[in-house]
Amino acid sequence: MKKLAIGLLIAATAVIAGSSGYEEARTFTIGGNGFWDYVSVDSPGRRLFVSHATEVDVVSLDTGKVVGKIPDTPGVHGIALAPDAGKGFITAGQANAVVIFDLKTLKTIRRLSVGKKPDATIFDESTGSVLVFNGDSDSASVIDARRAVVTGTVALGGGPEFAAADGKGKVFVNLEDKSQVVEFDPKALKVDHTWPLAPCQSPSAMSMDRESRRLFIGCRNQMTAVVNADTGKVVTTLPIGRGVDAGRFDPATKFAFASCGDGTTTVVHEDGNDHYSVVDTLHTRVSARTMGLDLKTHAIYLPFAETKPNPKGGRPLIVPDSFAVLEMTHQ
Repeated sequence: MKKLAIGLLIAATAVIAGSSGYEEARTFTIGGNGFWDYVSVDSPGRRLFVSHATEVDVVSLDTGKVVGKIPDTPGVHGIALAPDAGKGFITAGQANAVVIFDLKTLKTIRRLSVGKKPDATIFDESTGSVLVFNGDSDSASVIDARRAVVTGTVALGGGPEFAAADGKGKVFVNLEDKSQVVEFDPKALKVDHTWPLAPCQSPSAMSMDRESRRLFIGCRNQMTAVVNADTGKVVTTLPIGRGVDAGRFDPATKFAFASCGDGTTTVVHEDGNDHYSVVDTLHTRVSARTMGLDLKTHAIYLPFAETKPNPKGGRPLIVPDSFAVLEMTHQ
């Protein structure tokens, strides 16, 4: 009877497969041409910052309308928001630069030279630093968010993809070309650890549960690797779709998301005691490989566009003016 009672209690409190509570809500039409990359959510300001070709489109989360643009960001990839400093930071990969803008006015304040092909960028509130990951320099540039100056560079030993900060002064970043994860100190400007991620191959997305100190790393061989941030050990892996490029973790729901270019977003639940389960596979849009999460409302935002085959082969072509953002809300 005791074992039965425990089993009933677990069944009553566990997240049931397929019950993430997410559903499609709205589509924000942006239009225009060109490819896109990362998206960042300004939850207090109710705005969405979307990288798009040579600019950043700023969208109102209330109306779904474009309310501003930050131009002259060629090869735009990432947008890091530093609200305490009142600034945003945009990586312009083709210019080897970071464009710094005022969060209120959206006006450009300054441009900083960084490494070659800057791509992902995050803000670490614990050190007041913006970390810029330079894909062709195998390095991270460290920027003081308040002073808007580069304070140093960290050699990473491989090609960086996305990253996460633990809120205690350490930063973790994927090395996509080596299937490794690096832990480094942005103040001391040094690497602390480099760990292998096997069986994960080509790690792209990353998010973190700071409380349990677990990294969720989306890998191109269709898995999420859960990694102990203190030891580097791969705790477990879970299946996801094809073409993952972004991951987010919601500490309130204990959901870890992996958005994939095949039109799916996998929702993994952290059940506790290093147990994890896939609770949902959201059907989004083909090409919706990146994602933003509003930690206040729990909504997720996925940029996408209609595509068509390229007659010359290679990367598909974008259907003109089809660029949009899908909003999925949590019920």
